[in-house]
Amino acid sequence: MKFIDEARIEVIAGSGGNGCASFCREKFRPFGGPDGGDGGKGGTIWAVADRNVNTLVDYRYSKVHRAKDGEAGRGSDCYGKGAEDMILRMPVGTLIIDEVNGDIIADMTEHGQMEVLAQGGEGGWGNIHFKTSTNRAPRQKTEGREGQRRELRLELKVLADVGLLGMPNAGKSTFITAVSNARPKIADYPFTTLHPNLGVVRVSHEKSFVIADIPGLIEGAAEGAGLGHQFLRHLSRTGLLLHIVDLAPFEATVDPVKEAKALVKELKKYDPALADKPRWLVLNKLDVIPEDEREQRVKDFVKKFGHKGPVFQISALSHEGTQDLVNEIYKHLEAKRHAEQRSEETQMTEEARGISSIDPNDPRFKVLE
Repeated sequence: MKFIDEARIEVIAGSGGNGCASFCREKFRPFGGPDGGDGGKGGTIWAVADRNVNTLVDYRYSKVHRAKDGEAGRGSDCYGKGAEDMILRMPVGTLIIDEVNGDIIADMTEHGQMEVLAQGGEGGWGNIHFKTSTNRAPRQKTEGREGQRRELRLELKVLADVGLLGMPNAGKSTFITAVSNARPKIADYPFTTLHPNLGVVRVSHEKSFVIADIPGLIEGAAEGAGLGHQFLRHLSRTGLLLHIVDLAPFEATVDPVKEAKALVKELKKYDPALADKPRWLVLNKLDVIPEDEREQRVKDFVKKFGHKGPVFQISALSHEGTQDLVNEIYKHLEAKRHAEQRSEETQMTEEARGISSIDPNDPRFKVLE
């Protein structure tokens, strides 16, 4: 399926170093006793969610990730050095699943989130730990524990910044073709789109965002009707939804207002949080409507539909109004990213300053004289 970026990897944590059985051999210490040090801890493998990583392509070619083992202990009370942990950076939205038992290990939903994929083994004990009053020359030691080993499946269910919503034949595939590098199948019958399509929209050389087109929704989608219901969950992490409406349906009996309200109803039934996301209304196929009727047709639709957010008028086929819409989408996404970064920086600053709400007059904190 094109919409889900998937990869399978194997992670092998480092094993702990073995403990050492050694005895002191220094001059003027004839009964120096045991001095074997412990082994070092093996490296642990961590997953870190990073907003600067967009795909799992790196893990398709790099299948095995192995952390280093801890060093063995040595004599003269020398402990083995612990191995450094390994960090695997993954896109926000990655689901990590154990291939053996199917358990979900982690759902990387926030930037900076860290989860253990494979725990490093503990180092073995040297013979200095086994000395007692009755056993002054112990030769016991323990070996380091083996690091954890796992086979994992990584699924990135959200690659898109923007998700397209609409009834079948609303023009979603034509729109994503007009503004991005995606080339989905386009035909004049319902359910042409069987699988989600992703496209990268280039605003300029260094400015871009990803848009996703899912199969058209129909009434009853929340209960499983049609094809689009399978992919509604993928839209929960997108930053913006575009509700594309066909203002000039083929059949005269079709009411665009009724269909648009039915789609919003299905969103609310499936997930109220999804329905509350920023949703822009995009009125499509204006090229089919005579120019002297367009303005009145748009006003009547907006009034009957009761939409309070931004409204855009486009023709995906002739590209009329599409570039203005793309520019506004990018501005919205950039403003959202900057607001999130400022919020994170403010939170980190407050934590660093150690802001406290303790009342200095509280009798529990009086200084004793």
